Amino acid sequence: MAHLDIGLLGPFTACIGGASIVPTAAKQRRLLALLAIDTGREVSMASIAEGLWEGCPPTGPSAAVQTYVKQLRQRIAPAASRLTPRIDAKRILLRGHSGYQLQMPQVRVDAWEFERLVQQGHQAIADGQDDRGVRLLSDGLAMWRGQALGDVRASGALRAEALRLDEMRIAALETRIDAELRLGRHARLVSELTALTTLHPLQENLHAQLMVALCRSGRPSQALEAFRRLRETSVRELGIEPSRRLQELHCRVLAGEPQLDAPLRTLAPL
Repeated sequence: MAHLDIGLLGPFTACIGGASIVPTAAKQRRLLALLAIDTGREVSMASIAEGLWEGCPPTGPSAAVQTYVKQLRQRIAPAASRLTPRIDAKRILLRGHSGYQLQMPQVRVDAWEFERLVQQGHQAIADGQDDRGVRLLSDGLAMWRGQALGDVRASGALRAEALRLDEMRIAALETRIDAELRLGRHARLVSELTALTTLHPLQENLHAQLMVALCRSGRPSQALEAFRRLRETSVRELGIEPSRRLQELHCRVLAGEPQLDAPLRTLAPL
């Protein structure tokens, strides 16, 4: 049986039986994305109006939404007609009691699979299975194709979902790197962490991990430089010094503390 495949972990995609149903028109695209993030559940007209017009809907928004729904069904119909058994587009984009719902008997959403892998990865690491946790988290992170919903103008529920997924991605990344540091893989992590701290110049956890990886690789002067860059950016952009935790790590690097060469589990929390 053909699936409805939805991709949220990067540019928005939605396919039925391999055929894309994503329109090029901005409003219809955003409406489909709004329904896709809640696939299988009804999205109220109020939520749709908020997502499409960012709190400033036109007079009579229901009529405009009905027009967009009709256009989306016309986009869905050719793909649905090739299914066996054939499914009417109105059964895929369904009118509910107070809004609309996107549904099919078989649905695959990349974000759902990512969350499943991350949950299993976190649990494995909590159980002391760092190797297995790293593999699971790496598999989940490999599913990302870019910024969540990166090609959809996000507001309301779309923006909240994109932010939630991006935060989950960063948390999974940091957990995976912590586990790899415990496994003694500091040397191979330096280049990745250097790139990540450039992309996320205010993310303290990533800077702390880079400092530890550099120190363990015999490069304490570069660890101090990483702290200097973080401090400079934090003061300039936020008007505050790095957290006490980062300043303490900085002092430990300056002192050449031997604990930085020990397994990460023996260190005070970063």
